[in-house]
Parts: sequence; C-alpha cells; structure tokens
Amino acid sequence: MATENEPASAAHQPYVPDNVTMPEFTWSAVLVGVLLGILFGASSLYLVLKVGMTVSASVPIAVLSITLFRFFSRITGFRRATILENNIVQTTGSAGESIAFGVGVTMPALLLLGFEMDVIRVMTVAVLGGLLGILMMIPLRRAFIVKQHGLLTYPEGTACAEVLVAGEKGGSTARMVFVGFGVALAHKFLTAATKLWTETPSERLYTEAADAPKQGLKGAEIGGELSPELLGVGFLIGPKIASLMLAGAVLSYLVLGPLIATFGEQLTVAVAPEKEKTIGKMAPGEIKNNYLKYIGAGAVAAGGIISMCRALPLIFSSIFSGLRDLRSTSTGVQKATRRTDRDMSMAVVLFGSVGMVAALMFIPALGLGFGLYGLLGAVMILVFGFLFVTVSSRLTGEIGSSSNPISGMTIATLLLTCIIFLIAQQTGPAAMLTALTVAAVVCIASSNGGTTSQDLKTGYLIGATPRPQQYAILIGALTSALVIGGTMLALDAAGTHYTVHGFPKDVTLSIPDDAPSVHVGQPYEKKDTNTYRVVHVREEDLEKLKVDIKPGRYLVDGQGKPHYRTDMPIDQKSKKMDDGTSVKGFQAPQPQLFSSIIKGILGGTLEWGLFGIGALIAIAMELAGVRALPFAVGMYLPISVSIPIFIGGLLRWGADKLRGGSASDVETETSPGVLLSSGFIAGGTVCGLIIAFFTFLPYSFTRVIDFSHVLGASNVLQTDKAKIDEVKKAADEAKTKGEADEAIAEKAAQNAKTDEEKQKAFAEKAERIEEKQKAIDGIHGEYWLESGAGKILALLAFGVLCVFLFWQGMQTTPKDVVSPPPPTT
Repeated sequence: MATENEPASAAHQPYVPDNVTMPEFTWSAVLVGVLLGILFGASSLYLVLKVGMTVSASVPIAVLSITLFRFFSRITGFRRATILENNIVQTTGSAGESIAFGVGVTMPALLLLGFEMDVIRVMTVAVLGGLLGILMMIPLRRAFIVKQHGLLTYPEGTACAEVLVAGEKGGSTARMVFVGFGVALAHKFLTAATKLWTETPSERLYTEAADAPKQGLKGAEIGGELSPELLGVGFLIGPKIASLMLAGAVLSYLVLGPLIATFGEQLTVAVAPEKEKTIGKMAPGEIKNNYLKYIGAGAVAAGGIISMCRALPLIFSSIFSGLRDLRSTSTGVQKATRRTDRDMSMAVVLFGSVGMVAALMFIPALGLGFGLYGLLGAVMILVFGFLFVTVSSRLTGEIGSSSNPISGMTIATLLLTCIIFLIAQQTGPAAMLTALTVAAVVCIASSNGGTTSQDLKTGYLIGATPRPQQYAILIGALTSALVIGGTMLALDAAGTHYTVHGFPKDVTLSIPDDAPSVHVGQPYEKKDTNTYRVVHVREEDLEKLKVDIKPGRYLVDGQGKPHYRTDMPIDQKSKKMDDGTSVKGFQAPQPQLFSSIIKGILGGTLEWGLFGIGALIAIAMELAGVRALPFAVGMYLPISVSIPIFIGGLLRWGADKLRGGSASDVETETSPGVLLSSGFIAGGTVCGLIIAFFTFLPYSFTRVIDFSHVLGASNVLQTDKAKIDEVKKAADEAKTKGEADEAIAEKAAQNAKTDEEKQKAFAEKAERIEEKQKAIDGIHGEYWLESGAGKILALLAFGVLCVFLFWQGMQTTPKDVVSPPPPTT
C-alpha cells in the first residue's frame, strides 16, 4: 500500500525497474543531445519568427537518437545505446525548442522599442531564463509527476516514452523523419535558392487602372507561402486549430481590409497612424501595416489573456497544490534513496535561482542594475517566474505543450510589470527595457519549465534517474541558448538592409553618448566604408525632437545628419533593397504585440482604438464558443501563412478519417504522417536558415544557383506579348544605365595616377558591373516569379508534397511501435 508521500509511485511500475542499473548519463548521449538540440533549436527559432509558434521536438529527437545510435553500433561494433541513454539525448535536445520560442517572441521587440539587439542582451536572457525555468521546475517534480501520475497525463511526454520503449524492440519508425527532412530540404532549396517557381504565389482580388476606380474586393489579396514547414505545422496542430487560424485570416484580410479600403477610398486626408498616404492609394500590404496589424495585436492580446483566465482554476490549484505538496514531501525527498527518486539538491536549486536573478542585475545592458529598476525587476522575475513555471508545468500535464498559453502568461507579466512602473512613475526608455527583460526571462522560464516537466514525465514512465535528467536539460539549455542567441543575431543581420530613401537628409539628430559605431550593411557595404553612429528615433521622442522624421533606426555622421535608415526583418517596410534585390521579413506577431503593450502603457503611443477593436473581436469569438487565441493569431499573421497551415490541417483530418478514428494519442503521435511532418518542419526550417545566410556570400555565387533570371530572360512558357516587351524595355534601360556608370568608372581608372587610385577605380568599375547585372537579373527574375507559369509550377510542386503527406498520413502505425510489456522486478 502506498504511503502518503508516495501514493502513485508505489503503484507505478516503470519500464526499467528501480533496482536495475544501466548506462544513462554518458558523454555520447549528452553530445548527441546537444547537437540535436542546437539543430532543432535553430530551426524552431526560424519557425517562430515566421509564424509565431513552434512544435514539440521531443518525439523526433527520440526517434533520431534511437536510429543514430543503432547505426553507429552497426558500423563500429560498439554496444547499442540503452533506453536511458536515448532518454538523456531527448532530454538534452528538447531544451532548444522551448528556449527558441521564448527568445523568438520577446527579443526582437528590443529593436521595436529602440534598443540594439546585441549579443550580451540576447544570450544572457536566453541562458538565465532557460536555466531558471529548469531550476524552478525541479521542486515540483514529485508534486506533479509522481504524486499526480494518472491525473496529469503529459501527452507529449507519454508519447515520447512510448517511442523510447518501442526503440528497444527495433523498427524503422525514424525513416519517415529522415525522408521528410530530405524531401523538405530539396523542395525548399528549389523554391527559395534556385527559384524555379514562386515561393508565395498571390493574386489581388480587384483590378485598378490609372483613370478608373478599383473594381472587385478592394484592398484584398489572397496567396499562400507554399512551404513544407508550414504544411507540416498544419498537419501536426490538426484541423481544428488550423481552421480557426484561417477563419481569423479571412476576417482580417478579406473582410476588415476590404472594408477599410472601400470606406476610405474617397478620403482626401491620411488616417492615423499613417500621416501622409491616403487609404485610397494604399496597397493591401500597406493597409495591413497601418491598420490590420494593430487590430490583430489587440485580438492576440485579448486571446492570450482569455486563454490564461480560462485556466485560472488550474492556476490557483497548481499553486496551492504545489506549495502543499512541497511541504509534505520535503522530508521524503531528502530521505529518498531509490534510484528513481534522486533529484538535484534543493540548495543548488535555491541558490542557483537567486544567483541567476542577481546575475541579471549585474548586467547593465539588460536595464536592471541595483537601483529601483533592478529591485523591482528582480522581485518580479522571482515571483512571476515561479508562478508561471508552476502554471506552465501543470497546464502542460493537463492539455499538452501545444495548448500551453505561454504568450498569455507573458502578456500578463508585461501588463503587471508596466502597471507597476506606471504607478512608480517610471516610464522612460530604461523602464521599457526592464519591463521587456522581466517578461522575456519569465517567458523563457515558463516555456522551458513546461518542457522540463514533459521530459521528467518521460523519465518517470521509463524508469530514468531524475538527477541525470536534470543535469542533462541544464546542459542542453545552456548550449542551445548560446547558439540560439547567435542564430537570432545572424538571422537579423541577414534580413536587415539599409536605404537612403524615405527620410529627410537636412535634419540633425542628437547622438547619445552610448550610441554604437557601425558600418553600413547591404546593399551599400562595398560602396560606403565610413563609420556611422546608431540613433534610434522613438515615437515618444518626436515632439521633443521637433523634426519631420519617422520613428526608426538611423545611421548618422558625426554631426548627427542621417545617411541611412535601417529596414529590419521583424518590422519590414520594403520587400526590396535599394538595388532591387528581394529580401524576406519575419511575421511573428508576439514581438510587435509586446512592444505595442510596453509603448502603449509606458509611452502613451498605442493605437488604442484599433487595439480595442481587435480585443472586442476576440471577446466576441469567445462568446460564440470559439477559441479566441488561434483565431486572433490568424488575424495577425498574413493570410499567405494561414492557408498552407490550413491545408496541412485539412490533410490531417482527411487522413485520420480514412485511416479510422480509433487510434490512440500515442499511435497518433508516432504515426508515419506525424513523423513525416516533423521531418518537413526540420528540413524546411534548416534549409531556410542556410538560405538566409546566402546574403553574406558573393553575388556571383547566388547568381549561379538562381535560375529565375534565366527563365525570365528566355521567356519560356510566356504568352503575354505586351508584358514581354515591357520587361525587355526595362532590362534595356537598366543595361544602358549600367553601361553609363561603367564608362564613368573606366574613365576614372584611366585618369588615376597612383597605384592606389587605380586599384580603387578598378574596384569601383567591378562594382558598377555587378550592379548592372543585379538590376537586369532582378527584372527578369521578378518577371518569372510573378508570371502565371511560375505560380502554376509552385502549385504543382506543393501538390506533390500534399499527396505524399496525405498518403503517409493514411498509413497505420507500424507494428514495431507497439510497446512491449515492462519487465517484471
């Protein structure tokens, strides 16, 4: 009969009995876990920046671990990895995905608030937030994992345990992950690197002419980003969530957008927040950026808060239950001698948590310090951190990681933090930075706390030792956080470009003493080698500056004269650089939302009307019995993102119907379709990361693999004679202009007197030749990608992915995934 302290553990029989000892925390398991964690962490970061969500990485990492160790054993003759070693691999690797989510939804808001996203800020918050979440979860293990075994199911943790147990029996379940990875990698490379077809085919749902009014659904545009990773996301999240996202997108982009365009078409003045262009002259993208973005942000904020409020009974019961169980089990924990009851020392947990918060105060770049900001920030991190780690761990056990309202918890933290600062009359930039730091650490800690609880549940089911697991996830969090921080900065640099347009050149900006000195980036990095100072113009500073300039990040000379404006991928203003090169931005809603909340409360600049409309729409959805958060996310994200996700969910629905709806949750999580989708996500996002860094390579390299300009110049599959002539004329004009620039550079080279002048002149000539080629290639490439032929090829290639995924989704779980009975003691 179970004791009071151990009611569940006595009845539970793990796969590996308590009295059995086998290799567990080995260097090979930790190393493979670290590498897989870095891989999935980087790919999850790319995914969260694109669509604002990630998917659990534990199951695919477990499958890959089993396969890799089995392969190495076969070719080297070494022993096969034990089930506990494979568990250490997935525990170590799973930290990357949760940290990527926390970093991806919070850190880009630094740029939107007018701060630099430097390496110290990003990596410190990622490391300390990740470690803090793990340490705060450790005391809750016995309360949630052991004592409530059977009450808290931890769906992903249970599925992962089943995969690990199945791996002991052998099988080929990992093949689908590798197949999906390879297929997605190839599709993504052909789409985004070689550009054989359009990545995001789209069509406006109205027509316009120079001297005639618009006809059709004004302000509406429909399209789809036909990528394997989004298709895989849709398949994994299922038809219900995918349908809600598309419904939100339809309301935002096919209802609200056209309403704004229709009623605003006859207005002769600009409508706030836009100050210059009238609605009648706006393209669909401009309507989104000026109006729909704020409506969507309000809906996401309200949806997140409602999601958390719905869980309030669980939240309060989690807190009271956790505190009660901590008191009742503290003695038992100290006296536990069984292998499966050995946790890390509570002293390490306590002093480690306090020490990490103190470390945050020692780093000035995070805005805490040892003054009022630091004291308030430290207290709020400890209080909100433990509160929401507890909530996250409990909710993960109840409803799974995919439904855990981390964004809602972060919004609540942000609102409470900003209100506290507002009451304390601390509303300057330093308060904004501190508020974001608090929210970021709590967000990452909550996200990692939920992941840690899933991993510990997996370990509990298979009979792992908790202490090595806790060491493993701490190591995984540390290494993944370091790499994710660097990846974030690299992705930002790859997508950032500079423009000389859209701002006055005759104004003078004040240069802060701590303004960093930088060189200009693409596309001017070769033309201009001067050093500039970075000046952030914030909305709340405009009245003080008394200059006609838009908020943003500017590069100024020593006298404060702006030379360049920075166009950042998280807040992209233009999809093309000044030289015509296309550049991709990121659409994640959370950074925009978090920065809007901070600026709205502390800076008084939030568009409360539009924000409130979005919040009311979310409330109306809840009153109608519809889950507001996924609907609101669909309202914010471009409809081109929601459409492929919906198609993936639709394929999941059809495959499940044809296969039969009686499959268990575990069989569903390990079915060929789900594993193939995991491979799609990993392959597509990894290839997207690689292609993002192509911007740092010479144009001669990217030109060789880019076939769009070749197809455009050859007029293959083109029938529109007028369009062909128009493109030819534009290319000839670019060629003529380029040759004129070349002639000027050639003359300068001839007149050069010294070797240094000649070398500089020849370099200038080479740049002019490259610019001419870029301009001509850009015209031909854009022509091909916007043509009907490029769009049809994109639909056909995506259709092949859909058919393959649907076919695999109809397959039943292989027999070798059925768990063998646990051994008897």
